[in-house]
Amino acid sequence: MVRSDDLVPSSGVAGMARLGCGFVLRFGLAGLPVPAASLYRTVRPPEPPPWPALRPAVRQFSAKANSKTVISALVSKAKYINEKYERYLERTFPRFYVLYSTFLKGIRVFYAEVKEIRRIKANMAHKNIQFYQLPYREMERLRQFRRDLIKAIPIGILALPPFANYLVLLLMYLFPRQVLIRHFWTPKQQTEFLDAYHNTRKEAYAEVIDDLMHLSHFLADPQLRKRMLHLCRKVQEGSHPDVIELKAVRTLFEGHPFSIQKLSAQQVKVLSRVLFLTPRLPPFILRYRLRTHLLELSHLDRAMLKLGVRELSDEEVQVACYTRGLNSVHFSPLQCRLWLDQWLELSCSLKDTEASLLAHGMVLLSTNYLSSSKG
Repeated sequence: MVRSDDLVPSSGVAGMARLGCGFVLRFGLAGLPVPAASLYRTVRPPEPPPWPALRPAVRQFSAKANSKTVISALVSKAKYINEKYERYLERTFPRFYVLYSTFLKGIRVFYAEVKEIRRIKANMAHKNIQFYQLPYREMERLRQFRRDLIKAIPIGILALPPFANYLVLLLMYLFPRQVLIRHFWTPKQQTEFLDAYHNTRKEAYAEVIDDLMHLSHFLADPQLRKRMLHLCRKVQEGSHPDVIELKAVRTLFEGHPFSIQKLSAQQVKVLSRVLFLTPRLPPFILRYRLRTHLLELSHLDRAMLKLGVRELSDEEVQVACYTRGLNSVHFSPLQCRLWLDQWLELSCSLKDTEASLLAHGMVLLSTNYLSSSKG
């Protein structure tokens, strides 16, 4: 007889064990060996599901993450297509590819240049400093960027009317030296264009020396007259003067007859061509621009001397020499560094009132450098 409490187990494993024993006795199965564990697995009720029910882990992506993934995929695809297109151009149209790659590189370099100029300007405003207080490289960046901007603004204005951009593209293709700034020149064009600009500048060199020779005959001081005539004849005969010879006549360029204010209008126009300044302006504007550019060059020279010529890269040295009258395209970096040392020895010893000697020194020191065999 099975008791009622055997049919209703109290709880847990003990209750189930009593129920199993009663079942065996009731049906006469006591003689059969039945493992308790197997019997328990057979008669146990189903276990309730855990609470609360846990869902399988699902990766959830926000809308922002999805958009970033899509943008990244599109950028990667665009880069892949662009690389294939560039390889196709390089194989099929090599000459056009050179122009195309130079244009893209110019865009990137110019954009980086604009960002750097904004940083320099913000730093100047934050620290309340002037142009001449900047380090050499930042001063040079600002100077060159202003020249590029002056050249690019007319083209930008010309491209404003509808469909005028096609005319601008045609002008850029036909007249790259006059229209494009330096960032968009190919390496070959850079050499050709710098040569062309220097040849235009060099046409004024002989006229500058002739004017110095002519005025030197009327100097009152016989010692200064002798030194000045000797210096001019030495350059005309193809020799390279020493910096000491230029310093010996520096007083003549502070007042009469060689200071900027005492030079004739024609002489000011000739010196403006040496500095790549337009001579087609009234004389008083030409004098102001000439003096301003020479003082700017003097500040650059002092900043360069503070930095040290050895700290400049080969490209920076060649650009510095070209700006100061030497056609550095055909000279080695070492030759340019030697010439730049001579220039700084002269420039950094002059006062602001002797700026005229700086303009004339560009002609005197660069005309016959290394026998003038390379321009």
